[in-house]
Order: sequence, then C-alpha cells, then structure tokens
Amino acid sequence: MFESFDAILLARIQFAFTIAFHIVFPAFTIGLASYLAVLLGLWLKTGRGVYLRLFDFWKTIFALSFGMGVVSGIVMSYQFGTNWSAFSDKAGPVIGPLMGYEVLTAFFLEAGFLGIMLFGREKVGRGLHFVATLMVAFGTLLSATWILAVNSWMQTPQGFAINEVGQFVPVDWWAVIFSPSFPYRLIHMVLAAFLTTALVVGAVAAWHKLRGRDWPEVHTMFTMAMGMILVVAPLQIFMGDLHGLNTLEHQPVKVMAMEGHFESHPNGAPLILFGFPDREAQTVHWSVEIPKLSSLILKHDLNAPLDGLDTVPRDLQPPVEIVFWSFRIMVALGFAMLGLGLWSLAAFLRGRLHDSRNLHRYALAMGPAGFVAVLAGWITTEVGRQPWTVYGHMLTADSASPISAAAVGASLVAFIIVYFAIFGTGVVYILRLMARLPEVDEDDLTDGPLRSAGITPGPARKESHHGH
Repeated sequence: MFESFDAILLARIQFAFTIAFHIVFPAFTIGLASYLAVLLGLWLKTGRGVYLRLFDFWKTIFALSFGMGVVSGIVMSYQFGTNWSAFSDKAGPVIGPLMGYEVLTAFFLEAGFLGIMLFGREKVGRGLHFVATLMVAFGTLLSATWILAVNSWMQTPQGFAINEVGQFVPVDWWAVIFSPSFPYRLIHMVLAAFLTTALVVGAVAAWHKLRGRDWPEVHTMFTMAMGMILVVAPLQIFMGDLHGLNTLEHQPVKVMAMEGHFESHPNGAPLILFGFPDREAQTVHWSVEIPKLSSLILKHDLNAPLDGLDTVPRDLQPPVEIVFWSFRIMVALGFAMLGLGLWSLAAFLRGRLHDSRNLHRYALAMGPAGFVAVLAGWITTEVGRQPWTVYGHMLTADSASPISAAAVGASLVAFIIVYFAIFGTGVVYILRLMARLPEVDEDDLTDGPLRSAGITPGPARKESHHGH
C-alpha cells in the first residue's frame, strides 16, 4: 500500500502528527498549572470560596490533560529510535542528556507533587498543599525549558564539536543549553501557553454566560481570563517581533520563506500581506503588498536591503507555501487575541464586561485560537528549518532510519486510529466537564471518592442553588 511513498516523508508526517496531538496538551497545562496556583493562593489570602471551587473545578481538567500529554509525548521518544536512528546516533550525545534532565527534574517534580495537589488538601494541610501546587506549576515551566533547549539547539546549534565518527559531542553545556534562539523561543512558548489557557477559561465562562449562568464562578473566570489576555497578548506580539529579528540573524532562509521573498530587494522589501507562493516558479501569485514595510519591520529602515530565496539553492529552500501561510495564521490569531483583550477592556470601562453578549460570543469563538496559533507557530518553526534537522549541519535526508515506507506507513495508520480514538474520547470528556459548573457545596466534601464499590454509600451531594 505504501511502497510508492517516500519513507522519509512518511516518517516526518508521523512525527508531525504525534507532536501536533501532543503539543496542545502542554500548551494548555503549562498555563493551567499556573492558573491553579493563582486560584489557590487567592483562596488562602482572601478565604473566598469561589476561588477554591474554581480550583477544584479546573484541577480535574488539568489532571486529565496532564495525563494525556504524558502518554502522547512518550510515543515521540520511541520514534527517535525507530524512524530517526541516524539522527539519534549523531546528535544523541547532545540531545540525550537534555531530554533525560527533562524527565529527571521536570517530570518527576510534576508527578511527585501532582497527587498531593489533587488529593492532599485535607491530608497535608493548606500550606504544604499550596507548595505542592506551586511545584507542579514550576515543573511544567521547567519541562518546557528543557524541551525548548533541545529544539533551540537544533535550530541554532552551538557549543559542540564533531568527533571522529561524525557525532555531535558537547564541549560547552552552557552554550548548548543557552543557544542564541533559546531565550526568545522559551518566552514565546510560555506566553503562548498562558494565552491558550486564558482563552479556554474565557471561552468556558462565555459559554455559561450565554446560557444565562452568570454566577460568581463564571464572573470570576471571565474577569481573570480577559485580564490575562489583555496583558499577555501585546507582550506576545512584542516578543514575537524580537523572536523574528533573532531568526533573521541566525536563520535568514526561514524568514525569507515566512515573508514570501523569492527575490532579493536591495532598496527595501515589501510586506506581502496575502498571496499564493509558488516554489516551482519562485514567485508569489496575486500578492497584496505594502511597499518597503518588511524592511521597516525587520531592519527598522524603509530602504534596508533584504536577501531573497534567489540567493539560496533550490534544494536548501524550505517548503515556502506551508511556512508562508502558517506564519500568517499565527500572526492573524495573535492580533485577534489582542482585539479580544482591548474589547474586554473597553467593555470593562463602560461597565459592560459581563453584559455584552457579542463580546461573550467572540470570547467563545476564540476558545480554540490558542491551540491553532501554537500549532501554526510550531509548523512555521519546524517546516521553516527544512531541509535540516540540525540547522546547517545535518540534513533531514541523512537523519532517517533505513526503514521501508511500508513499515512507517503501517505504524502511521495505527497512530492515527489509536490517537483519534483515545485522545478524541479524552477531549470530548474534558469538554463535558467544562460544560458543568463547580458546585457550591464542593468544599463541604472530602477529597476522596463519594463512595467505594461494595462499601456503604458516601455523603450525598446537596442540591446547590445552581439548580444541578
């Protein structure tokens, strides 16, 4: 069935499919862990039950998302051995320890304190429970730090030598970890995670508001989410600009593909808003351009020269069509998030934050935007790096295992079926949890199960004033 396919292309599709499923969970849990810590801290400081009820509501969703993120991520590490053994052999001395540190420091930290955060409030005391929640939040950030250190080194490699058998070996671990693109990539990803979480929380609150459930929990969720978006969205746009300038310095070919610049512009390059890149013809059809604006954005000079893809051999050019559009999707969603934040600010100043149904509809529609923007940004980063796995040093074509297309294709089909079945079910269940509201009497219950099988029934829930 797959004999006529390219094994390397299938291996790339398989890795892209699994990481696309995986990345949406960390993008949500990184921000959600910090949100849980804030909610718990506010409850401890103010004693207001609304914060505790929201904590108990979102901690269940966090636990499910965290579990699915772990399971979906484990599979990727296996692919290094099955589909990318040449890359693992050559780059393993550098990336292997970094990925090991991620497990030893971040994952163990998260997993070790997760049980206390979920079930330990009545058992270890409020102080230690809060510390455990902070450790889980810190662990998610630390996990992102190690993984992005690996990815950033692959994008902008430094601090290594190549030994007699052609392996990358570290000579300066500080240089390996803190590669030129690492700070920008880390901050950009963490801000994206905070935005993703805020958009989901805001969408859940908006969904309930549109159904007339404007209770304290919904009110608090919406206010906190819109405030977060208002603060973080402009920061993300600013950080994205800095990241773009860093990419221009270290990966100029990627920026050429993002901008759709097939031709060099010695006297100022236009900003191509829309168009249809044609890598074969080396042109952008039906382009809509603003003269010299690209030079102003990238070089802060209207007449600054910018090189184009005509300076790059065809076989070293990334797939421009994909990078061009994924970049525009990410940027458009970023400005749509900024628009949501500004609209919510205007509504707040007019005293209409919780009354404007159009704002609530927009917030609900923007719920998935963070996930889409993260995926679009990841596609821009990874496809824009092609044809390299280690930028400028190791080609993707030289990184794959000597494995048949049929074998890769069969496992790809299996992944698609299993992932959609398992994680699709999990996502549907999470959405059903989001459709419910935290019960007013939740803090009257123990953290344990309401009833154990075959044992006497546990305490019955009282009907809350929410009517469910």
